[in-house]
Amino acid sequence: MAEFRFQDLKIWKLSIEIADELLDIADELDKRRFYRFAEQLRAAALSMSNNIAEGSGSVSKKDFRKFLNIARRSTYENANILIILERRQLITFERMQRQLNKLKKLGKQITNFMKTLE
Repeated sequence: MAEFRFQDLKIWKLSIEIADELLDIADELDKRRFYRFAEQLRAAALSMSNNIAEGSGSVSKKDFRKFLNIARRSTYENANILIILERRQLITFERMQRQLNKLKKLGKQITNFMKTLE
């Protein structure tokens, strides 16, 4: 059994998996001295799981939904960053597409989970 409620949530587990991969990309960007891109990607990557975790500690469903909405919006921010990175030829199209597919899946799962809190 998990110590914190969020550790049992499928959306949190997927957000962590995606964040690991996005943080790897950020580390590669740092090595190539694209520090601003790396910093922005790290913040957006962490925002997904952070907001799911923080929201799970809410005492009301309404408050939890607010944090889930922020996490969902962060999936879109990450998608945008990846598209820009691919356009700038900093990541491959294939790598971008893999991550976009995972982000799309996460966004849908967050939306569906939010509906259960209505």
